[in-house]
This record gives sequence, structure tokens and C-alpha cells, in this order.
Amino acid sequence: MGRYAAVVFDLDGTLLDTLEDLAGSVNFALERHAGMTRSIGQIRSFIGNGVRMLMTRSLPGGQENPAFERAFADFREHYREHCRDKTRPYPQIPELVQALAAQGCKLAIVSNKADPEVKKLSREFFGGLICSSVGEREGVARKPAPDTLFQTLREMGVPREQAVYVGDSEVDVQTARNAGVDFIGVTWGFRSAEQLHQAGAATLASRPLELLTLV
Repeated sequence: MGRYAAVVFDLDGTLLDTLEDLAGSVNFALERHAGMTRSIGQIRSFIGNGVRMLMTRSLPGGQENPAFERAFADFREHYREHCRDKTRPYPQIPELVQALAAQGCKLAIVSNKADPEVKKLSREFFGGLICSSVGEREGVARKPAPDTLFQTLREMGVPREQAVYVGDSEVDVQTARNAGVDFIGVTWGFRSAEQLHQAGAATLASRPLELLTLV
């Protein structure tokens, strides 16, 4: 085993390329309720604080728009049905997960995606290699609050000093900082190396298998 007993991953933009499916569901709701769509680049920049904030940023007027709740409900229903259409692990991610598990490292996912989708995608793509998969749900503060990260560390029985959080956004940097957990940023997701550095990430990986030398 390497430096850490547990590696906890963000999901969207870190393990899985979910952008096209998220964009498809956002634009389904926008077309229905605002007669417009957003570009892939715009939607990429809106991701990171959960799906409610994604729709808040996508719909003109955000939550002040009278159609917001209906648009958000349509997004959620559409995404539940289509979250798997084009979503795939990034290249080298399956090999990374298998290698870390073979080394005896405990693996988990902590995401601001809705909890049912997190668990569904974790099971489908990683089977039993992921010990704990935690997403956003009512009554639990989402990232960058440390609550969901603390929960998964408790479930795995790993102290925070022996864990590292791996993610692709400013929210992930803040989550690790708030939890007192080491952080590694990845540059193949939704934010650039410059954005991650500006957010305070000191260690970056540009390829998934590079993580094997860092954890």
C-alpha cells in the first residue's frame, strides 16, 4: 500500500465524463421552459455545486425565474432516465481503480450529484471496487461542507490523516481543506490546471495512472 489507506474521489469530471448527459438534460429543461439552450462550454463552467445550482446557473433568472422549480423537476426526471447515455469513465480510470484496489487501498466516491445517481453509476462502472458512494441528499450539507466526506471516512473506518481526496474543481479543493484531508487535483475534468492552482491545489495529476505515484 502507498501513502494513504483510502482514496476518495469526486465523480463528475474526475472518474466519469458526465458532461454530455448533464448538458442534454439541462437543455431539455431549458428548451421546454425558456425556449433556449446552453453550450457545452457554458454548462461545463456551471458544474460543481450540485444539480440544483447547475440549473440555477443555466436558467435565466435562476431560482427567481417563475419556471425554475418545474424546469428543475424536468431536468431531474430526464437525467434519471439518461444519466448513462453517453457517460463513460475517462481513459485509464478503470485501470487506476483496479490497481488501487489490488494494492489494498480503500476507495470511495463523494459527489454533489444526487445520491441515487451516484450509487447507480458507481455500481455500474466500478462494481464492488468502491467501498462507499455518497451523493447529495436532503438533510446533509453538500460540498464544500465536509459532512459527506466525513461520513464516507467513518463508513470505511479510516482517519482523515490517512485519506486523500481527488477532484477536479474549486469545490473539491475547498471540501478537502474544510475536512482537513490532503487533496490532489486532476486536470482532465471540468477545470484547468490554472484554475485549480488558483483555488489552492498544490498537487495536480494530468493523467489518471499518474495518481499511482502520488497516493
